[in-house]
Order: sequence, then C-alpha cells, then structure tokens
Amino acid sequence: MSMSALLALALIPTAIPAADASYLQRDQQRAWEARREGRVLPLPEIERRVVPSMRGAQYLGPELDPDSGIYTLKFLRNGTVIWVKVDGRSGQIIGRTG
Repeated sequence: MSMSALLALALIPTAIPAADASYLQRDQQRAWEARREGRVLPLPEIERRVVPSMRGAQYLGPELDPDSGIYTLKFLRNGTVIWVKVDGRSGQIIGRTG
C-alpha cells in the first residue's frame, strides 16, 4: 500500500465510543485549565518554537498531557512519523522519536 493511501486511511474519521469521548473532553478541559492557570505555555508559542526546526516535515498536530505539562507535536517526513516532546513550562525540546 502506498504511503499516500496509508495517510488517507489514518485521516478517516472514526467513531469514538461515548466513554472515550467523555475521557477526551475531561482531558481537553484539564489542558485548557493548565494553560489558563499559567502552568504551560500557549500552544501557538510552542509551535513557533518547534515547527520551524522541523524543515521538510509536515506538522500533523499537538497533544498536551496536562498532568506532566508535556506537549507532544507530531510530524511526518518521508513516511516516518516524528514525535517531538516539549516541556510546556519552558518550551524546550526534551525528546524526539522517529
């Protein structure tokens, strides 16, 4: 299967069971509160610091773990997924896989 076909399959929306949807809502609420309370930098600030350093990679989106304050930014380059972990308090890259 071609890479574009795999990517297309990955982007097809899927139904989320109600229990999982509820968990996602709570997680989003906690992330919003962490930002509002100043425990993490705003996502646009994190993106301004990280995305330019990932030349040649397509930015797919972020996640925030509100408990640890760690953003995970997801990129795709030449068929390889790259996860960049960023300390949400300082904006410093603390890890990278892929």
